[in-house]
Amino acid sequence: MTERTESSRPASTARQPSRGRPRDAGRDRALLEATVAVLQESGYGGLTTAAVAKRAGVSTATLYRRWRSKEDLVVGTAVRWASDLGPQPDTGSLDGDLTALLKDKAETLEGPGGRLLHVLIGEAAHNEALARVLDTAIIQPVRDRAADVVCRAVARGDIPPLQDAHVLADLVVGSMVSRLFLTPDAAHSGTTDGPSSGEAATRELLPFLLRAVGAPSG
Repeated sequence: MTERTESSRPASTARQPSRGRPRDAGRDRALLEATVAVLQESGYGGLTTAAVAKRAGVSTATLYRRWRSKEDLVVGTAVRWASDLGPQPDTGSLDGDLTALLKDKAETLEGPGGRLLHVLIGEAAHNEALARVLDTAIIQPVRDRAADVVCRAVARGDIPPLQDAHVLADLVVGSMVSRLFLTPDAAHSGTTDGPSSGEAATRELLPFLLRAVGAPSG
C-alpha cells in the first residue's frame, strides 16, 4: 500500500469514526503512542504511516481505517492525547491551584505532549490544519484552565479581579516553555535523587506567578 501524504479535503480536528465494527481502544492507544515515538525520532517530515503502523504492531490497513493520511494521523493523535488529560482540580487555594497547574504543564512538556508541541509549533507556520489543532486541542484548554484558577481565586477574595483572566495561561505556558525548552541548563538540571527539571521549574516560578496575579506576598 502506498503512502498517503496528501488528501482532497482539509484534515479535521474531530474526524468521525467509520461505520462498522467498534474500534479497538487498545489499537488506538498503540497507534497514538507509536505516532509520538516516530515523531520524536524522525520529525514530521520523516514520519510515515507505514513506520507508525510497524511500530504499533498493526497493518497499514488498520491505521487507514482510523486516519486517511499522515496529517490526519498527527492531528488525531494530538486531539486524542489532549482528551486524555484530566480536569484541573480545585484545591481550595490559589497557591494550590497554581502549583497543580504548573506541575501539570511541566509533566506535559516533559512527556508526549511536549514532543507533540515541538512538532506542531514547527509545522503550524505552513500547515493550517496543524495550526488549528495546536490552538484548539492544546493552547485553548490551558488558557481555560488558567482562567478557572483566576476566577476561583477572585471569588475567594485571594486576589483582585484581573482584566483578562486568560493572561495567567500566557505566563504559565510561556515561562514553562522557556524554562524547559529554551534553557539548556534547566532542562538537564534534574538528577535521579533530586527534583526533576519540571519540579524545579515549578518551585522557582510559583512565587513570581503568584505576585503577577496580585497575591499578597509573605
